[in-house]
Amino acid sequence: MPTPTAPHESRPGRLSGLRRAAVDSVAGLPRQFWWLWTSTLINRLGAFVATFLALYLTVERGYSASYAGLVGALYGLGGVISSVGAGVLTDRLGRRPTMLIAQLSTSVSVALLGFMEDPVAIAVVAGVVGMATNASRPAVQAMMADIVAPEDRVRAYSLNYWAINLGFAVSSTAAGLIAQHGYLALFLGESTLVLTCALVVFCKLPESRPAADTPAGPQDPAADGTSTAPVSMLTVLRDGRFMTVVGLNLLLALLFQQAYVSMPVSMGRDGFSSADFGAVIAVNGVLIVLLQIPVTRFIEHRSPATLLVGSALLAGYGFGLTALAGSVAMYALAVAVWTLGEIINSPTQMGLVVRLSPVHGRGRYQGMYALSWSIASLTAPLIGGTVIDHYGANTLWAGCAAVGTVAALGYGLLLRSLPATSPTTTASASSAPSASSTPSTPSASSASSESAPATGEPVT
Repeated sequence: MPTPTAPHESRPGRLSGLRRAAVDSVAGLPRQFWWLWTSTLINRLGAFVATFLALYLTVERGYSASYAGLVGALYGLGGVISSVGAGVLTDRLGRRPTMLIAQLSTSVSVALLGFMEDPVAIAVVAGVVGMATNASRPAVQAMMADIVAPEDRVRAYSLNYWAINLGFAVSSTAAGLIAQHGYLALFLGESTLVLTCALVVFCKLPESRPAADTPAGPQDPAADGTSTAPVSMLTVLRDGRFMTVVGLNLLLALLFQQAYVSMPVSMGRDGFSSADFGAVIAVNGVLIVLLQIPVTRFIEHRSPATLLVGSALLAGYGFGLTALAGSVAMYALAVAVWTLGEIINSPTQMGLVVRLSPVHGRGRYQGMYALSWSIASLTAPLIGGTVIDHYGANTLWAGCAAVGTVAALGYGLLLRSLPATSPTTTASASSAPSASSTPSTPSASSASSESAPATGEPVT
């Protein structure tokens, strides 16, 4: 018979296990990574405008869902233009200069957007904001791959994604409340925080671009070899496996973009306020903050194919569930379902992107990957706004379920022909010591960072 103190005696052990898990999640990463992580967090704490732009245009300004979709599409078009260009700049000019140019441009253009009155001016400046905002993405992802050891990259991307959503959880809730007292404060607040982010990059982050004659090391295979041949955008386009990953990510990005364009419009038409939408969309950030690291540890040794297929189905049918939402609670439940898919997909897919990117072409490969998100930002608002206006929101949500199913099938077919690990990686894993004494935290983990999987930042 157990003694009365037995339950209490087990608690220190549980707390010790949680403490060890937390330490394992952050140990062994370089200081430069943590400054990059900090800049990401500051940036996302001020990510007000993209989240509330559709609601601002339809509720505050009184424009139609179609016009909001058009403005959102121009925002996405700006990202399409800048993604590839920023990828080339990241490889040629450097990671740090590209980030600084992008962040300073974002700070100025976001503040300007808050003062625009004419609908044409709003649309044009929104396109500039989209261009500036998305320009930093290839540089951030390339710098992270530069400064973090291969065996720690999935863990690093997971922590960075966690920072993105920690900032998003705070900013989306705060923005919903701030918007009730005037949207201009949102624009100026984001401008200020992005400027702060640029100061962190300027003061704390040195350039990390590899020297032109630096070969890919034994633990850092360039795609499936160690060639240092020049990489052009044509090289990226001819990489069939990588472009398949880009295409599948585009399908999922089209789904996730509906959360920031179609869902707020749908909720507004149903009579919900900006504060209601802020609370609902905050569920996404809060769940990622709470679950990203533990879920990543749990799925670390699971099959990447199973993870990517399952995450696509969760995303598709999570958005499909929105068709049944008639209350804030039901909207929140739908968000929780597709958020779980996002949590599983993100670190798994990001590892795949890094694995398939040659060292001296990281900027261009990351730019092409970012392009899938930018194209989604361009087309998702047009699709969402048009479908809602002409066929109703329920048709859109049913279509999301279908898209998720198609993406799941695509991942299943791709990963059947993709080796779980590359020979170079396997050899290095057995002969080289790990950068840290603890195992990687993240998702499809080793298989993901060096051998298989992955997604990128969102969002956002």
